[in-house]
Amino acid sequence: MKKYAIILAAATLTLAACTPNAPTQESIYLTEAEADEQIKADGGTLYTLDDFVSTYMTTYGVIFPVRERSYTYNSGYQVDPTDYTKNNRGWFSIDTIPSTGPGIYIRGRVVTEDYDGNFYKSLVIQQIVDGQQQALRLSVDISNAGGQYALGQMIQIRVNGLSIGKYANEPQLCVPNYNDNVYAYKSSEKVGWAPGRIPAGIFNKATRLIGKPDVSAIQYDDLTISDILSTPANDADYHKMDGRLVRIKDVHFAQKAGSTIPGMYEDYGTATGCSNGNPDTDKNSCVFAPYTENQGYPQGRIIDDGTGQTLVSTSEYAKFAHIVLPTADYEGTIVGILGHYTDNGRNDPDSWDWSITLRSRYDLIGMTNEEGNTWEMKEYGE
Repeated sequence: MKKYAIILAAATLTLAACTPNAPTQESIYLTEAEADEQIKADGGTLYTLDDFVSTYMTTYGVIFPVRERSYTYNSGYQVDPTDYTKNNRGWFSIDTIPSTGPGIYIRGRVVTEDYDGNFYKSLVIQQIVDGQQQALRLSVDISNAGGQYALGQMIQIRVNGLSIGKYANEPQLCVPNYNDNVYAYKSSEKVGWAPGRIPAGIFNKATRLIGKPDVSAIQYDDLTISDILSTPANDADYHKMDGRLVRIKDVHFAQKAGSTIPGMYEDYGTATGCSNGNPDTDKNSCVFAPYTENQGYPQGRIIDDGTGQTLVSTSEYAKFAHIVLPTADYEGTIVGILGHYTDNGRNDPDSWDWSITLRSRYDLIGMTNEEGNTWEMKEYGE
Protein backbone atom coordinates (compact mmCIF):
# COMPACT_ATOMS: atom_id res chain seq x y z
CA MET A 1 0.00 0.00 0.00
CA LYS A 2 2.83 2.40 0.85
CA LYS A 3 4.55 1.62 -2.46
CA TYR A 4 1.42 2.54 -4.43
CA ALA A 5 0.97 5.73 -2.40
CA ILE A 6 4.56 6.78 -3.21
CA ILE A 7 4.05 6.11 -6.94
CA LEU A 8 0.78 8.10 -6.93
CA ALA A 9 2.40 11.02 -5.12
CA ALA A 10 5.33 11.03 -7.56
CA ALA A 11 2.96 10.98 -10.53
CA THR A 12 1.00 13.89 -9.08
CA LEU A 13 4.17 15.94 -8.58
CA THR A 14 5.33 15.16 -12.11
CA LEU A 15 1.98 16.26 -13.57
CA ALA A 16 2.06 19.49 -11.59
CA ALA A 17 5.64 20.20 -12.66
CA CYS A 18 4.79 19.64 -16.34
CA THR A 19 1.61 21.71 -16.33
CA PRO A 20 2.07 25.50 -16.59
CA ASN A 21 0.44 27.39 -13.75
CA ALA A 22 -0.88 24.16 -12.23
CA PRO A 23 -3.20 25.17 -9.37
CA THR A 24 -2.72 23.97 -5.84
CA GLN A 25 -5.47 23.72 -3.27
CA GLU A 26 -4.03 26.80 -1.54
CA SER A 27 -3.92 28.93 -4.74
CA ILE A 28 -7.46 28.29 -5.96
CA TYR A 29 -8.95 30.52 -3.24
CA LEU A 30 -7.38 33.95 -2.87
CA THR A 31 -7.94 37.22 -1.11
CA GLU A 32 -7.97 40.27 -3.36
CA ALA A 33 -4.50 41.22 -2.08
CA GLU A 34 -3.20 37.72 -2.91
CA ALA A 35 -4.78 37.95 -6.36
CA ASP A 36 -3.02 41.27 -6.96
CA GLU A 37 0.25 39.75 -5.81
CA GLN A 38 -0.19 36.81 -8.18
CA ILE A 39 -0.50 39.19 -11.13
CA LYS A 40 2.53 41.17 -9.98
CA ALA A 41 4.65 38.02 -9.56
CA ASP A 42 3.64 36.93 -13.06
CA GLY A 43 4.62 40.29 -14.53
CA GLY A 44 1.06 40.43 -15.77
CA THR A 45 -1.59 43.03 -16.51
CA LEU A 46 -5.09 43.20 -15.08
CA TYR A 47 -7.50 44.64 -17.65
CA THR A 48 -10.94 46.04 -17.09
CA LEU A 49 -13.47 44.01 -19.05
CA ASP A 50 -14.08 46.76 -21.61
CA ASP A 51 -10.34 47.38 -22.07
CA PHE A 52 -9.73 43.66 -22.51
CA VAL A 53 -12.35 43.43 -25.26
CA SER A 54 -11.14 46.56 -27.05
CA THR A 55 -7.50 45.41 -26.85
CA TYR A 56 -7.86 41.83 -28.09
CA MET A 57 -11.09 41.64 -30.12
CA THR A 58 -11.03 42.84 -33.73
CA THR A 59 -13.83 43.31 -36.23
CA TYR A 60 -13.17 40.23 -38.35
CA GLY A 61 -10.97 38.04 -36.15
CA VAL A 62 -7.96 36.02 -37.25
CA ILE A 63 -9.47 32.58 -37.92
CA PHE A 64 -11.10 31.85 -41.27
CA PRO A 65 -13.55 30.78 -42.62
CA VAL A 66 -16.00 31.88 -39.95
CA ARG A 67 -19.57 30.68 -39.71
CA GLU A 68 -21.44 31.49 -42.90
CA ARG A 69 -24.25 33.38 -41.13
CA SER A 70 -21.63 36.05 -40.46
CA TYR A 71 -21.87 37.10 -44.11
CA THR A 72 -24.31 39.04 -46.26
CA TYR A 73 -25.35 36.83 -49.12
CA ASN A 74 -28.54 38.28 -50.55
CA SER A 75 -26.75 38.61 -53.89
CA GLY A 76 -25.11 35.23 -53.72
CA TYR A 77 -22.76 34.13 -50.96
CA GLN A 78 -19.18 33.39 -51.94
CA VAL A 79 -16.13 33.11 -49.69
CA ASP A 80 -13.07 34.83 -51.13
CA PRO A 81 -10.02 33.07 -49.59
CA THR A 82 -7.82 36.04 -50.56
CA ASP A 83 -9.99 38.48 -48.60
CA TYR A 84 -11.92 37.07 -45.68
CA THR A 85 -13.42 40.51 -44.92
CA LYS A 86 -15.45 40.38 -48.15
CA ASN A 87 -19.15 40.57 -47.19
CA ASN A 88 -18.11 39.54 -43.65
CA ARG A 89 -19.96 41.47 -40.94
CA GLY A 90 -17.76 39.89 -38.28
CA TRP A 91 -20.64 38.54 -36.20
CA PHE A 92 -18.93 35.20 -35.52
CA SER A 93 -15.31 36.35 -35.29
CA ILE A 94 -12.54 34.77 -33.22
CA ASP A 95 -9.32 36.42 -32.03
CA THR A 96 -6.59 34.47 -30.29
CA ILE A 97 -4.93 35.66 -27.08
CA PRO A 98 -1.16 35.17 -26.70
CA SER A 99 -0.38 31.93 -24.88
CA THR A 100 3.17 32.94 -23.89
CA GLY A 101 4.65 36.02 -22.29
CA PRO A 102 3.37 38.00 -19.30
CA GLY A 103 0.01 37.04 -17.85
CA ILE A 104 -3.16 38.66 -19.19
CA TYR A 105 -5.82 38.83 -16.48
CA ILE A 106 -9.45 39.82 -16.13
CA ARG A 107 -11.56 39.91 -13.01
CA GLY A 108 -15.29 40.05 -12.40
CA ARG A 109 -18.18 38.96 -10.22
CA VAL A 110 -20.49 36.16 -11.41
CA VAL A 111 -23.99 37.55 -11.99
CA THR A 112 -25.67 34.47 -13.50
CA GLU A 113 -26.86 31.14 -12.12
CA ASP A 114 -27.80 27.96 -13.92
CA TYR A 115 -30.15 26.27 -11.45
CA ASP A 116 -33.19 26.97 -13.64
CA GLY A 117 -31.40 25.97 -16.83
CA ASN A 118 -31.67 29.23 -18.77
CA PHE A 119 -27.90 29.78 -18.72
CA TYR A 120 -26.45 26.54 -19.99
CA LYS A 121 -22.67 26.15 -19.96
CA SER A 122 -22.17 29.89 -19.78
CA LEU A 123 -21.45 32.58 -17.22
CA VAL A 124 -21.61 36.36 -17.22
CA ILE A 125 -19.21 38.34 -15.05
CA GLN A 126 -19.57 41.94 -13.98
CA GLN A 127 -17.00 44.55 -13.05
CA ILE A 128 -17.79 47.98 -11.62
CA VAL A 129 -15.45 50.69 -12.93
CA ASP A 130 -16.00 54.29 -11.77
CA GLY A 131 -19.48 53.30 -10.65
CA GLN A 132 -20.39 51.92 -14.08
CA GLN A 133 -21.13 48.32 -14.95
CA GLN A 134 -18.96 46.41 -17.42
CA ALA A 135 -19.80 42.83 -18.41
CA LEU A 136 -18.46 39.87 -20.35
CA ARG A 137 -19.90 36.50 -21.32
CA LEU A 138 -17.84 33.35 -20.65
CA SER A 139 -18.53 30.26 -22.76
CA VAL A 140 -17.50 27.33 -20.55
CA ASP A 141 -18.17 23.60 -20.94
CA ILE A 142 -19.40 23.09 -17.37
CA SER A 143 -22.91 21.76 -16.87
CA ASN A 144 -23.26 22.87 -13.25
CA ALA A 145 -21.19 26.03 -13.27
CA GLY A 146 -23.08 27.46 -10.30
CA GLY A 147 -21.73 24.69 -8.10
CA GLN A 148 -18.25 26.22 -8.20
CA TYR A 149 -18.81 29.68 -9.65
CA ALA A 150 -21.72 30.76 -7.52
CA LEU A 151 -23.83 33.86 -7.94
CA GLY A 152 -21.87 36.78 -6.45
CA GLN A 153 -18.49 35.04 -6.59
CA MET A 154 -15.55 37.22 -7.67
CA ILE A 155 -13.23 35.36 -10.04
CA GLN A 156 -9.91 36.13 -11.68
CA ILE A 157 -8.97 34.52 -15.00
CA ARG A 158 -5.54 34.23 -16.62
CA VAL A 159 -6.74 34.29 -20.22
CA ASN A 160 -3.45 33.49 -21.99
CA GLY A 161 -4.04 30.89 -24.71
CA LEU A 162 -7.80 31.39 -24.80
CA SER A 163 -9.76 33.41 -27.36
CA ILE A 164 -12.10 36.38 -27.46
CA GLY A 165 -14.82 36.20 -30.05
CA LYS A 166 -18.32 37.21 -31.04
CA TYR A 167 -21.21 34.78 -31.24
CA ALA A 168 -24.09 36.50 -33.04
CA ASN A 169 -22.15 39.73 -32.36
CA GLU A 170 -22.09 39.14 -28.59
CA PRO A 171 -18.50 39.26 -27.22
CA GLN A 172 -17.40 36.30 -25.14
CA LEU A 173 -14.34 34.55 -23.78
CA CYS A 174 -14.11 31.26 -25.66
CA VAL A 175 -12.02 28.82 -27.69
CA PRO A 176 -12.30 28.30 -31.47
CA ASN A 177 -14.81 25.70 -32.59
CA TYR A 178 -15.44 24.48 -36.13
CA ASN A 179 -19.08 23.67 -36.78
CA ASP A 180 -20.06 21.21 -39.49
CA ASN A 181 -23.12 19.64 -37.89
CA VAL A 182 -25.28 18.50 -40.79
CA TYR A 183 -28.19 17.82 -38.41
CA ALA A 184 -28.41 21.37 -37.06
CA TYR A 185 -31.29 23.68 -37.91
CA LYS A 186 -30.36 25.46 -41.19
CA SER A 187 -27.02 23.67 -40.98
CA SER A 188 -25.72 24.91 -44.33
CA GLU A 189 -25.68 28.47 -42.96
CA LYS A 190 -23.73 27.50 -39.84
CA VAL A 191 -20.63 25.87 -41.31
CA GLY A 192 -17.35 27.46 -40.26
CA TRP A 193 -15.40 28.65 -37.25
CA ALA A 194 -17.22 30.28 -34.35
CA PRO A 195 -16.66 30.80 -30.61
CA GLY A 196 -16.83 27.50 -28.71
CA ARG A 197 -16.94 26.48 -25.07
CA ILE A 198 -13.74 26.47 -23.01
CA PRO A 199 -13.10 22.93 -21.69
CA ALA A 200 -13.80 22.72 -17.97
CA GLY A 201 -10.29 21.61 -17.04
CA ILE A 202 -8.66 24.51 -18.88
CA PHE A 203 -11.07 27.05 -17.41
CA ASN A 204 -10.69 25.76 -13.86
CA LYS A 205 -6.90 25.86 -14.16
CA ALA A 206 -6.97 29.45 -15.37
CA THR A 207 -9.47 30.70 -12.79
CA ARG A 208 -9.12 31.65 -9.13
CA LEU A 209 -11.89 32.46 -6.65
CA ILE A 210 -11.46 35.72 -4.75
CA GLY A 211 -13.14 35.75 -1.36
CA LYS A 212 -16.64 34.43 -0.72
CA PRO A 213 -19.70 34.93 -2.92
CA ASP A 214 -21.31 38.29 -2.15
CA VAL A 215 -24.67 38.75 -3.83
CA SER A 216 -25.08 42.17 -2.20
CA ALA A 217 -22.12 43.48 -4.25
CA ILE A 218 -23.89 42.82 -7.56
CA GLN A 219 -24.97 45.99 -9.35
CA TYR A 220 -28.12 46.40 -11.44
CA ASP A 221 -28.72 49.00 -14.13
CA ASP A 222 -32.22 50.42 -13.72
CA LEU A 223 -33.34 51.10 -17.28
CA THR A 224 -36.48 51.61 -19.28
CA ILE A 225 -37.01 49.74 -22.53
CA SER A 226 -36.68 53.09 -24.30
CA ASP A 227 -33.20 53.46 -22.76
CA ILE A 228 -32.21 50.14 -24.30
CA LEU A 229 -33.70 50.79 -27.73
CA SER A 230 -32.05 54.23 -27.92
CA THR A 231 -28.54 52.72 -27.74
CA PRO A 232 -26.54 54.21 -30.65
CA ALA A 233 -26.67 51.87 -33.63
CA ASN A 234 -23.05 50.76 -33.78
CA ASP A 235 -21.19 47.66 -32.66
CA ALA A 236 -19.06 49.42 -30.05
CA ASP A 237 -22.14 50.58 -28.13
CA TYR A 238 -23.94 47.26 -28.65
CA HIS A 239 -20.95 45.44 -27.15
CA LYS A 240 -20.79 47.71 -24.10
CA MET A 241 -24.47 47.12 -23.36
CA ASP A 242 -24.42 43.38 -24.01
CA GLY A 243 -24.23 41.24 -20.88
CA ARG A 244 -25.27 43.93 -18.44
CA LEU A 245 -27.52 42.98 -15.56
CA VAL A 246 -30.59 45.17 -15.91
CA ARG A 247 -33.77 45.82 -13.96
CA ILE A 248 -36.90 47.10 -15.70
CA LYS A 249 -39.88 48.22 -13.65
CA ASP A 250 -43.59 48.53 -14.44
CA VAL A 251 -43.43 45.77 -17.04
CA HIS A 252 -46.22 43.60 -18.39
CA PHE A 253 -46.25 40.84 -21.00
CA ALA A 254 -47.91 42.26 -24.08
CA GLN A 255 -51.11 40.60 -25.21
CA LYS A 256 -52.62 40.76 -28.68
CA ALA A 257 -55.56 43.13 -28.83
CA GLY A 258 -58.89 41.38 -28.38
CA SER A 259 -57.31 38.10 -27.30
CA THR A 260 -57.96 36.32 -24.02
CA ILE A 261 -54.80 34.24 -24.41
CA PRO A 262 -51.84 35.66 -22.45
CA GLY A 263 -48.74 36.81 -24.24
CA MET A 264 -47.26 37.67 -27.60
CA TYR A 265 -44.09 36.47 -29.26
CA GLU A 266 -41.78 37.86 -31.92
CA ASP A 267 -41.49 36.00 -35.20
CA TYR A 268 -38.77 37.50 -37.43
CA GLY A 269 -39.64 41.06 -36.50
CA THR A 270 -43.41 40.58 -36.37
CA ALA A 271 -45.41 40.64 -33.15
CA THR A 272 -47.66 37.57 -33.17
CA GLY A 273 -50.28 36.38 -30.73
CA CYS A 274 -49.70 33.24 -28.70
CA SER A 275 -52.03 30.24 -28.79
CA ASN A 276 -53.55 28.11 -26.03
CA GLY A 277 -52.07 24.93 -27.51
CA ASN A 278 -50.03 22.27 -25.73
CA PRO A 279 -46.37 23.43 -25.54
CA ASP A 280 -45.21 19.87 -26.25
CA THR A 281 -46.70 20.11 -29.73
CA ASP A 282 -47.52 23.77 -30.42
CA LYS A 283 -44.55 26.10 -30.90
CA ASN A 284 -46.82 29.14 -30.40
CA SER A 285 -48.19 28.07 -27.03
CA CYS A 286 -48.67 30.85 -24.44
CA VAL A 287 -45.75 29.71 -22.27
CA PHE A 288 -42.23 31.07 -21.94
CA ALA A 289 -40.69 28.55 -24.37
CA PRO A 290 -42.59 25.68 -25.98
CA TYR A 291 -41.07 22.80 -27.88
CA THR A 292 -39.04 23.74 -31.00
CA GLU A 293 -38.91 20.33 -32.69
CA ASN A 294 -35.35 19.90 -31.36
CA GLN A 295 -34.10 23.05 -33.07
CA GLY A 296 -33.15 24.41 -29.65
CA TYR A 297 -33.38 28.15 -30.26
CA PRO A 298 -34.39 30.52 -27.42
CA GLN A 299 -37.81 32.08 -27.84
CA GLY A 300 -38.83 35.68 -27.34
CA ARG A 301 -41.93 36.82 -25.48
CA ILE A 302 -42.78 40.52 -25.76
CA ILE A 303 -42.74 42.81 -22.72
CA ASP A 304 -43.89 46.42 -22.50
CA ASP A 305 -43.11 49.05 -19.87
CA GLY A 306 -44.99 51.94 -21.47
CA THR A 307 -41.84 53.34 -23.07
CA GLY A 308 -41.33 50.58 -25.63
CA GLN A 309 -41.28 46.85 -26.24
CA THR A 310 -38.53 44.25 -26.12
CA LEU A 311 -38.18 40.51 -25.60
CA VAL A 312 -37.73 38.10 -22.74
CA SER A 313 -35.64 35.25 -24.15
CA THR A 314 -36.07 31.72 -22.76
CA SER A 315 -34.57 28.36 -23.66
CA GLU A 316 -36.96 25.47 -24.19
CA TYR A 317 -34.69 23.55 -21.78
CA ALA A 318 -35.26 26.01 -18.92
CA LYS A 319 -37.12 24.54 -15.97
CA PHE A 320 -39.73 27.28 -16.28
CA ALA A 321 -40.13 26.93 -20.08
CA HIS A 322 -43.71 25.64 -19.82
CA ILE A 323 -44.96 28.12 -17.23
CA VAL A 324 -47.95 30.02 -18.62
CA LEU A 325 -47.28 33.69 -19.28
CA PRO A 326 -49.00 36.23 -17.04
CA THR A 327 -51.88 38.10 -18.64
CA ALA A 328 -51.33 41.76 -19.56
CA ASP A 329 -53.08 43.06 -16.43
CA TYR A 330 -50.20 41.80 -14.26
CA GLU A 331 -47.35 44.25 -13.90
CA GLY A 332 -44.05 44.10 -12.03
CA THR A 333 -40.27 44.14 -12.31
CA ILE A 334 -38.10 42.02 -14.56
CA VAL A 335 -34.40 41.42 -13.90
CA GLY A 336 -32.04 39.71 -16.32
CA ILE A 337 -29.03 39.78 -18.62
CA LEU A 338 -29.35 42.20 -21.51
CA GLY A 339 -28.32 40.88 -24.91
CA HIS A 340 -28.03 42.17 -28.44
CA TYR A 341 -28.18 39.02 -30.55
CA THR A 342 -27.63 39.47 -34.32
CA ASP A 343 -27.03 36.08 -35.88
CA ASN A 344 -27.68 36.48 -39.59
CA GLY A 345 -25.54 38.67 -41.82
CA ARG A 346 -28.38 39.02 -44.30
CA ASN A 347 -30.31 41.20 -41.86
CA ASP A 348 -29.48 44.61 -40.45
CA PRO A 349 -29.79 44.99 -36.68
CA ASP A 350 -33.20 46.14 -35.48
CA SER A 351 -35.08 46.63 -32.23
CA TRP A 352 -36.01 42.93 -32.00
CA ASP A 353 -32.33 41.99 -31.65
CA TRP A 354 -32.47 43.18 -28.03
CA SER A 355 -33.59 40.72 -25.39
CA ILE A 356 -33.44 40.05 -21.66
CA THR A 357 -32.59 36.56 -20.43
CA LEU A 358 -33.97 35.66 -17.02
CA ARG A 359 -31.43 33.95 -14.77
CA SER A 360 -34.28 32.11 -13.09
CA ARG A 361 -38.05 32.33 -12.75
CA TYR A 362 -37.48 34.45 -9.64
CA ASP A 363 -36.26 37.32 -11.81
CA LEU A 364 -39.98 38.04 -12.29
CA ILE A 365 -40.67 40.19 -9.24
CA GLY A 366 -43.92 41.48 -7.77
CA MET A 367 -46.23 40.70 -10.69
CA THR A 368 -49.62 41.95 -9.46
CA ASN A 369 -52.79 43.33 -11.02
CA GLU A 370 -54.89 46.38 -10.12
CA GLU A 371 -56.94 44.33 -7.69
CA GLY A 372 -53.77 43.49 -5.77
CA ASN A 373 -53.74 39.84 -6.80
CA THR A 374 -50.32 38.24 -7.16
CA TRP A 375 -49.60 36.26 -10.30
CA GLU A 376 -49.20 32.53 -9.63
CA MET A 377 -46.62 30.59 -11.61
CA LYS A 378 -48.34 27.55 -13.08
CA GLU A 379 -47.22 24.96 -15.59
CA TYR A 380 -49.40 24.47 -18.65
CA GLY A 381 -52.27 22.14 -17.75
CA GLU A 382 -52.18 22.74 -14.00
